[in-house]
Amino acid sequence: MRIRNLDSSFVWLHRVLDIAVPFALLYLIAMTYGIFWHDRYIVMGLIGGLSLIFFNQATGVYTGWRGRSLFAGFKLILQAWGLTWMFLIVFAFMLKDGASFSRVTVTAWALITPIGLLAYRIVIRAILGRLRAQGWSTRRVAIVGAGQLGQRIAKTLNESKMLGYNPVAFYDDRSGLTGTKVEGIPVVGTIDHLLACRLLEEQYDEIHIALPMRAEARIKTILNALADSSITVKFIPDFFSFDLLHSRLSDIGGIPIISVYDSPLNSPGNALVKRLEDIILSTIILVLISPLLIFLALGVKLSSPGPVFYKQVRVGWNGKNFNMLKFRSMPVDAEKEGVQWGGSKSKTTSKFGAFIRKTSLDELPQFFNVLKGDMSIVGPRPERDVFVVEFRKKIPRYMQKHMVKAGITGWAQIHGWRGDTSLKRRIKFDLHYIDNWSLWLDLRIIALTFIKGFINKNAY
Repeated sequence: MRIRNLDSSFVWLHRVLDIAVPFALLYLIAMTYGIFWHDRYIVMGLIGGLSLIFFNQATGVYTGWRGRSLFAGFKLILQAWGLTWMFLIVFAFMLKDGASFSRVTVTAWALITPIGLLAYRIVIRAILGRLRAQGWSTRRVAIVGAGQLGQRIAKTLNESKMLGYNPVAFYDDRSGLTGTKVEGIPVVGTIDHLLACRLLEEQYDEIHIALPMRAEARIKTILNALADSSITVKFIPDFFSFDLLHSRLSDIGGIPIISVYDSPLNSPGNALVKRLEDIILSTIILVLISPLLIFLALGVKLSSPGPVFYKQVRVGWNGKNFNMLKFRSMPVDAEKEGVQWGGSKSKTTSKFGAFIRKTSLDELPQFFNVLKGDMSIVGPRPERDVFVVEFRKKIPRYMQKHMVKAGITGWAQIHGWRGDTSLKRRIKFDLHYIDNWSLWLDLRIIALTFIKGFINKNAY
């Protein structure tokens, strides 16, 4: 069976099992605890399985699974199952039907199901690994170019046996490499030796061209020569030449496109996941901290005359302005001399205002901004519009932080880059977050924000 067809078959197998496994586990847990198996459990099991498939698709569980490590795959499964549970909680809340289910059974199901999903994937990987080790459905690959790119390809293929590719030879124009080994693979000759070889199809199943982009003429020569054979030829772009490691491949009407400055959040599916995350978590957090919000509002009102909240114009998603909410920590006329960036420690505050700034409690009303859609819980911190005009001229890629919604906390903030710290370093961390967004990364940042605490020497 061809690898592409095999890959499609296993994706459909995963989808079927991702419905069957949660449903079967829910039934077994209910029977174990002696719970009556009624129609609502059947509905919950089916909705849970179907939702899991949807969120698996949205988080990329079914995409590129062959070359993914087991740990990386499990992180994606946990993300999808977490989103499934958020959906089920909201669904049950809307129907007001929570009393129909055993809490022990449902809790056990929530904890055990990810283990079951991982377990069956381990079994499938073990079976496929055994078959691959015996040479079943593998493809012999010759790599043209033993440089940095070729070595990375060879290492990746050797470490990812699930791909079904077996790199068996290097060809390189540097004749001094002939007879040596690179990444444990023999360099059998120069590229001219490869092109002069007859019956390539009998020696290799595929040829991967891994030459730098500056070798355009050589690449064209190779492609023209290999056009006279029936062997599969693949060209791997050299992402190292132009710092394109953060870029993504896509297509428009079949035309291949390299997205140089892009974000996973530009995908409608990922954007929906992110918005659901913000709505669900901000609602839960606002409910939990509502007594604290009342206490802080009273503290602001009693410690200094003026409004409780302070609205400040900030620049957010796509460079659009919005009013960011804070608990007021300064007198109402604190900025009568104009707006200045930095120097937060020298700004006038009341004693209570100094406390809530130091502990970042003045930021809590921003969860209302999140619920409204102006902000996200996790994202780059927004700046004031007057500073954005200045910073965009001085800091490379500064405006790219506005490709996503601004956040209450972020990758830069949990690493200490906040307040009067280096903007260039902060932007570097913000861009890392934008380029590598995932639900798992968001949850990690939220957890680290609580673990490390809100108090920071740069928060004042």
